[in-house]
Amino acid sequence: MTLPSHAGIVVIGGGIIGCSTAYHLARDHKADVVLLEQGKLTSGSTWHAAGLVGQLRSSASITRVLKYSVELYKGLEAETGLATGWKMTGCLRLATNADRWTEFRRLATTAKSFGMDMQLLSPDEVKKMWPLMETGDLVGASWLPTDGQASPSDITQSLAKGARMHGAKLFEEVRVTGFAMKDGRITAVKTDKGDIACDKVVNCAGQWARQVGAMAGINVPLQPVKHQYIITEKIDGLATDAPTIRDPDRRTYFKEEVGGLVMGGYEPNPQAWTTGDVPNDWEFRLFDDDYDHFEQHMAQAIARVPALETVGVKQMINGPESFTPDGNFILGVAPECANMFVGAGFNAFGIASGGGAGWVLAQWVVDGEAPLDLWVVDIRRFSNLHRDRQWVCDRTLEAYGKHYTIGFPHEEYLSGRPRIVSPLYERLGGHRAVFGSKLGWERPNWFAPEGAEPEDVYSMGRQNWFEAVGEEHRHVREKVGIFDQSSFAKYEMTGADALKALDWICANDVNKPVGRLTYTQLLNTRGGIEADLTVSRLGEDRFYIVTGTGFRTHDLSWIEDHVGKGLDVALKDVTEDFGTLTLMGPRARDVLSAVTDADVSNTAFRFGHAREIQIAGHTVKALRVTYVGELGWELHVPIAATGEVFDALMAAGEAHGIRPIGYRALESLRLEKGYRAWGSDITPNDTPQEAGLGWAVKLRKNTDFVGRRALENAAGEALKKRFAGFTVDDPAIVLVGRETILRNGEPVGYLTSGGYGYTLGKNIGYGYVRNAAGVGDDFLASGDYELVVAMERTPAKIHLEPIYDPAGEKIKA
Repeated sequence: MTLPSHAGIVVIGGGIIGCSTAYHLARDHKADVVLLEQGKLTSGSTWHAAGLVGQLRSSASITRVLKYSVELYKGLEAETGLATGWKMTGCLRLATNADRWTEFRRLATTAKSFGMDMQLLSPDEVKKMWPLMETGDLVGASWLPTDGQASPSDITQSLAKGARMHGAKLFEEVRVTGFAMKDGRITAVKTDKGDIACDKVVNCAGQWARQVGAMAGINVPLQPVKHQYIITEKIDGLATDAPTIRDPDRRTYFKEEVGGLVMGGYEPNPQAWTTGDVPNDWEFRLFDDDYDHFEQHMAQAIARVPALETVGVKQMINGPESFTPDGNFILGVAPECANMFVGAGFNAFGIASGGGAGWVLAQWVVDGEAPLDLWVVDIRRFSNLHRDRQWVCDRTLEAYGKHYTIGFPHEEYLSGRPRIVSPLYERLGGHRAVFGSKLGWERPNWFAPEGAEPEDVYSMGRQNWFEAVGEEHRHVREKVGIFDQSSFAKYEMTGADALKALDWICANDVNKPVGRLTYTQLLNTRGGIEADLTVSRLGEDRFYIVTGTGFRTHDLSWIEDHVGKGLDVALKDVTEDFGTLTLMGPRARDVLSAVTDADVSNTAFRFGHAREIQIAGHTVKALRVTYVGELGWELHVPIAATGEVFDALMAAGEAHGIRPIGYRALESLRLEKGYRAWGSDITPNDTPQEAGLGWAVKLRKNTDFVGRRALENAAGEALKKRFAGFTVDDPAIVLVGRETILRNGEPVGYLTSGGYGYTLGKNIGYGYVRNAAGVGDDFLASGDYELVVAMERTPAKIHLEPIYDPAGEKIKA
C-alpha cells in the first residue's frame, strides 16, 4: 500500500461519519479525497451501534439533516449494490404521565411545523400495533411512521463503496500521528505510513476525535460513555416489521432484530470510560458485561414487555459511545485552526445523523461556511471552559442521564456549577437571585420575593417564577432596573485597517464618527445572518464589539476568518476585562446623572452613542443602547470595579426605586419590543430583509461587504418569507416556540420564539410566514391567523410593527 503524497482533503476516521463525509465530498463536489482509518472501517463505535433512526429534533435544520439520512439510506443500495439493512418500521414513543403527554403534543406540533406527520395514539391503538406490550399505564403514544432502523456496519460499507465509486481513496490500517502546521493551518497529515500534504482535514475520528484534534491544538469536547444493550433470542409473536419503541418514562428503547429484541437505555447514573486518551488499538472491542449496572433497565423493560422475563439473552453489547456536554453533536470548522473541520460526538444517534451530517459537513468543507443554520451543533458553541476534562465529563454524564427525561422549558443543568461568576455574584445572591448558567457564567434568571423559595420548579404550564418575573418586567417599564450582563462577549479591534476590516465584515455602516454605536448583522455569502452585535467606535482606529454570551467563540472566529489578508488589524477578546451593568427604565437618566459629572442629557448623549465617563472614580464605557425598549445604558466597567460601580448605582437609585432584574424579564421585555434573538428568530438561514432588518444594511452605500451580492441578487424578487409577531389572548396558553402558524387554516410557518408580554397581558410569539408566491403586506394583513399549540388551535392576531412603543419614543427620550 502506498499513500498518495498529496490530497485536496484528508478525512480521518472510517466510521459512518467519515465514510459519509468522504462519499458526499466525492459525489457532490468531485473533490480529491483520501480517507484514513487506523484499524478497519467501522471498528471504533459504529459496528456496535444499535442502529435506531429517528428524525425529529427541536431544530428545523437538524431535523432536515436527519430526514436526509433516511432518504439516502432508502436509495443507497440501488446505487452501490450493498444493502444497508434499512427498514422503515416507524417509531412509537410512549407516554405514562400528563407532562410527558404535553411534551408529545408539543413534539407532534413541531413535527407538523417541519412537514412531518406525527400522530398521537391511544393505548388501545398502541396495543393493536404491538400486542406483546403492556399498555395499562399508558396515557398514549406518538407515532412517526417514517422513522426506522438500519445496520450501522452495512450502511458504512455501502457509503465507503459509494465513495470509492465516485473517486475517493480509502486506506485502512493507517494511523495519524500528527500534523505539519504553518501559520495556524495544517499543511500535511503525518501517519505511520508516510505524510500526505493537503489543503483541508476533516476530523471524523469518533471517540479519538479529541486526541486527533489536540495534535493540531484544537479542542473537541467529548467524553466516551459506556452504553449497554442486549440482543435476545427469538420471541414468539414478535412481528419482523414491529415498530421501534422509545419508552422514555422507563428510560428504555426496543427494536426488532432477527425475531428477537434489541433493548437498551439511558440510566441516570451513567459510567464514563476515560477522561484520558482512548487506546489506539481499541478495535472491534467491548467492555465486560455489566449486568449489575444493566439490571435497572431489565426491570423496566420486563414491566413493559413481559415476554422478556423468560426469553434468553443472545448477547450483551457494552461499548463506548462519544457523548458531548449538551447532547448535540459537533460539526464545523475549528476556531483554533482554519482548515480543520470536525464531525464527531454523536451521542448515540450517529447512525440517524450519519447520512445528513456527511452531506452538510462536505458542503461546509468545500464552501468554508455551513449550508444551513447548524448553530446547535457548531463546534464554535464551546469555549475554553470546555478544555477542562473533568468539567466536560461531569456535564456530559448529566446530559446522558437527561437523554430520556422530560424536556421542561427553561430547564438548567446543575453539574459543574458555579464555574464563572461575575463580581456581583454574592451581592445578587443577597437579593435572592435564582441563577442560570450560560457558557459557564452564572447569571440571575429571576429574583425570588420574600417568602418564596429561590429555586426553579419546572412544569409544562406556567412555572413558579411567572408572577415574580412579571413584577421585575413592570419595574423596568415604570421605574428603573439594573441587569448584570457581565457575561456578554466583548472584543476590541484596533489598527490602521480596523475600519476597512469591519466595513467588509459588517452589513451595516460602521464608518461613523468617533463616539457612535452601530447595531449590525454579520452575513454569510448567502445573505444569511451569522451574527448580530453592536460596534462602538471609541477612536479613529479603535472599535469595541459586544455580542451575546453564548456566541463568544463563534463570533470571534467569524470575524477573524473574514479579516482581509495582510491588513493591519489586532483583534482581542476582552470579555473578562469588563463587567457589564445595564441600567434600564424611564428613570435610568436620573440614576446615572447622580453618579457621574458627565452630561447624560438627551441633547448631550443621544441614543446610539458611546463614550467614556467617570463613575465612582472609574472610567466606564457607556453605550446608549437597549434590548428592552426603554431609556437606558450599557455600562462596561473594569472588572475589578464592577462591585463599586454597582453599589454606587444602587445607592443613587434608591430614591428612584432601583432593583436588580434577571434574564427572564429581559426576555419578556424584548418580546414585547420585537427585538430579534440570534439563534432562534434570526439565523444563517434568514436574510435581514426577511427578518425585517433591511434598515440595518448599507445597500445604499457603494461599499462591498460579505453577503452583499446575495442580497442584491434577491432584491428584484418577492420575499418568500417574512418575520411577524403574533399575540394570543387565551391566558391558559403557554408559547415556547415551534408552534405552527395557520393562515386561513393552512400552515404557513412556525414560531421561532414565544413567551409572555406582561405589559400587554398577552402571549407573544414570533415567526416567519412563508408563501411561495411571495409575502407582501397585503398577503400578511388579509389573512385570518391561528396558532397550533400542543395540537390545539387557538386564534391569534398578527403584528408587523413592534407591539410595544412602535415609534420608539421611549428609547430616545
